[in-house]
Amino acid sequence: MPNILALLECLQRHTTRTTLRRWSRIIPAILAMSGRITMLGISRWCGKGGSYRTIQRFFASSLPWAVLFWVFFKEHIFCSKETYILAGDEVVVSKAGEKSYGIDRFFSSLYEKPILGLSFFTLSLVSVEKRKAFPISVEQIIKPKEDKVKKVAEKPKSSKNELNTETIKKKGGRPKGSRTKDKKEVNLTPDFLRIRCMVQDLLKKISKFLPLTYLVLDGYFGNNKAVVMARQLGLHLICKMRHDSALYIPYENPNPTRKSRRKYGEKINYSFIPERFLKKTNIEDDIRTDIYQATLLHKEYCQALNVVILVRTNIKTLTRTHAVLFSTDLELSHEKLIDYYSLRFQIEFNYRDAKQFWGLEDFMNVGKTAVTNAANLAFFMVSVSQVLLVHFRKFNPDFSVTDLKAMFRGYKYVEETIKLLPEKPDPVLMANIFHRVTNLGRIHPASTCSTSS
Repeated sequence: MPNILALLECLQRHTTRTTLRRWSRIIPAILAMSGRITMLGISRWCGKGGSYRTIQRFFASSLPWAVLFWVFFKEHIFCSKETYILAGDEVVVSKAGEKSYGIDRFFSSLYEKPILGLSFFTLSLVSVEKRKAFPISVEQIIKPKEDKVKKVAEKPKSSKNELNTETIKKKGGRPKGSRTKDKKEVNLTPDFLRIRCMVQDLLKKISKFLPLTYLVLDGYFGNNKAVVMARQLGLHLICKMRHDSALYIPYENPNPTRKSRRKYGEKINYSFIPERFLKKTNIEDDIRTDIYQATLLHKEYCQALNVVILVRTNIKTLTRTHAVLFSTDLELSHEKLIDYYSLRFQIEFNYRDAKQFWGLEDFMNVGKTAVTNAANLAFFMVSVSQVLLVHFRKFNPDFSVTDLKAMFRGYKYVEETIKLLPEKPDPVLMANIFHRVTNLGRIHPASTCSTSS
């Protein structure tokens, strides 16, 4: 079995030996335990040196999680030959009660409605070659407090004649004295300010070691503010637009000898996209996919955009749908733009594992520090499990997280049973016992050599 303490040795410069010792007991317990992952549940599986009071002390201590994520990634996951992109998204965790720090109503895509719970925004480094995402930064989203009690001033009643005299008709058109606003000067909302701070802190840590080029966000951030934020950070944004976005072809002056101040040309009609923008056509299962790419303009954006339009048509029914992707990098090919945006979905698998296996949906902590530690620990376990899976997949390519937990659980059972024996069994017999018991509950059983390793 892999030595968990050896995996954590790279973090000793950024935390205390006491914390590492607690960690070395908590991580095997989480890997082995079944049921909900709470502080009480972890203490029951830790064994000697992992009392409930020890677990409480761990969750009550402040840890530099952003540094720990990066150091662990650099030591065990990073590969200099691979290409990485930065992806971000929000995950909502359902919680009951009123005492949890930051609890509020957040929109959940799983429930398709706002639910009571906690929300976290995560940044992940996505490997283009491995097609996997690795959490690198987690921050809780706190909604600003609003005054629930609003005083409504009663308006005095007035007669019809008074209303007619007081009514002033506003003239149409642009107000006199107004000036054109620079689209690069925008007031970022708290959401964008939080993301900008997270990315800035991350770039300070990794810029000399791992230069990044692209920031990938979902369709919620498909607006000018996200473009301005990404360019301020020195990154190119890859995102998705609304399907009915008003895009324009840049105006081409038919007479170069005469100056023209016109900027916007013909508006894009998604039902009849010009053929000169067609890059690729593919037919599969009676579905024809047409990929268009062009440099287009949007009146609300501060710069020209590299736009890719995917049009899918059912050959039998002639029904038609389309999606609009864009990037601020005008030289990016349509293959990479589509590929990079599709890789953003890899972080959804991290959310699934963090909720299903590592306690993101289970923790019952209520304090600020405890909630932060519980959420970050769940995402840190995602990275730890990825490292352990690479080790076991050398012998069994189908090895999964369920197999990993079943193996650690069986190892725990055998370890506790052997402690009760008056004498330790023969090494060969012990290896066979470990092999048999650790295979219980696994989906993909392994050979004797892979388990003993």
